[in-house]
Formats: sequence, C-alpha cells, structure tokens
Amino acid sequence: MKKLSIALLTLAVSASLIAGCGGGEQKKAENKNVTIKVGATAVPHAEVLAQVKPVLAKQGVNLEIMEFSDYVKPNLSLNDKELDANYFQHIPYLESFASERKLPLVSAGGVHIEPMGIYSKKIKNIADVPEGAKISVPNDPSNCGRALALLQTAKLIKLKDGVGIKATVGDITGNDKKLKIVEIEAALLPRSLDDTDVSVINSNFAMEAKLNPVKDSLVLEDSKSPYVNIVAVRKGDETRPEIVKLMKALQSPEVKKFIEEKYKGAVVAAF
Repeated sequence: MKKLSIALLTLAVSASLIAGCGGGEQKKAENKNVTIKVGATAVPHAEVLAQVKPVLAKQGVNLEIMEFSDYVKPNLSLNDKELDANYFQHIPYLESFASERKLPLVSAGGVHIEPMGIYSKKIKNIADVPEGAKISVPNDPSNCGRALALLQTAKLIKLKDGVGIKATVGDITGNDKKLKIVEIEAALLPRSLDDTDVSVINSNFAMEAKLNPVKDSLVLEDSKSPYVNIVAVRKGDETRPEIVKLMKALQSPEVKKFIEEKYKGAVVAAF
C-alpha cells in the first residue's frame, strides 16, 4: 500500500510539472508579438504612424511602416497580402480603385483630412489667374473630381449640376477664361508648378515638396471636406485584434494633439 501511495504521488507531481510546462508554453505563445506591415506615403501618414509605433509595441504589436511614393502600389500590395493595411487615401479613392479592379478592400476607420489646395509660382491671388491659363489637376478620377470642385469654389470654372466628386473635365460647363485643364499623376503635381500657371495639389504631396498648405496655397479646402484619409484593409480584417489596436492608437487624443501641433491646420484630425 505504501509503495502504491508513493507511486501515485510521483505520478501526480509529474503531471503537475507537465501541466506547468504546458501552461508556460501557452502563456509564452499568448505573449508572442505580432508584426503588421502598414503601407503609407511619407507625409503625413508615415509620420503619424511613427507616433503610435511605441504604443503598439507595448501591446504586443510590432508595426512595420512601408513607405510608398504613389497611389497605386499600396492597394495592390495590400490585396496581394504583402501588407496588412495601408494608410494614404480617402474613401472616394479607395471605393473607385477597389471597384475598378474588383479588389476586396475596405476602410477600417478614418484618421485625418488633408485639405487640397490651389498653388502657383506665378500669381499671388486667385483672382489674377490669366485668360488661357494652364491648370494641372490629379489624373485619378476621385482626386480629379475633387480638384475640379475646388476650382469651381474658386470661381474659375462651373461644373454640371449634380456631378459632385465624380466630375470630369468633360463636365465643365462654364470656362469664361478659357482655362486649359491638364491631368497629371498626383505625385508629380508639385513639379508641374514650373510649367503651369496653377496646380491643384493634395496636401501630402505639397508638404513633401516643402509647400505649406496654409501659407502657400491660394485657395484651400475647409475642414468640412468629405475626403477623410482612412486605414484600408482586406475585407474581414477590420476585426483583427492588431488592426483594432492600430485604429485605437491612431484615433487617440495623443495623435490628435500631434497632428494639431505638427501640421498647424495643413492636416486636420477627423475623429
């Protein structure tokens, strides 16, 4: 009987040790860091992401920021699972891009607005735009419509009623100054200033070119702009724990304060 008791006790201790080791391994697995790759254009997106990197690290999420210089590759890379998310675009652009290419990409949430502006190296006042002036706008559909709407706000052109953000150059119904509208890739618009009278430029590319949207633009969108920049993910990934943590960090009071102090109105928090 005594030998049996000792044997049972030995088995119990062994089982306890095995369970303890298993529990430790499980706990170790639970605490293992998860890496997410997020594509972004340099300014302001990558700069904003850099602010949340240490916050996420404390939550077990290693954030890798992959910088892009165009508006096409980040979505293609996201669809091809080379990225877990991207942060560079507004909803109208995402919807247009995803629809045209039949990509299952959706918004995980909005972060900020980059007011689009009208710039010129040749004139100081929008009222001084000369007859026959050459004006460059983005060549992608959603940003082109946005630029044309801003030109209408500046009273340089008139658009067909009801076209909204889907406006194209063909929807211009009023052009008293016989302006020449030229469509150019968005990233190249700052360079076009030497060859045009006026260029309509997205704020991220303006800032990369050392232009201050608040001080250097002739006309700037107001904060009511519907073009909120969002974090895009593959459909179904909106609820991934690490993506939820990313969005919570990006929509925090600390990030809002950073945006206000860093960009001074050139970028506006949208949360």
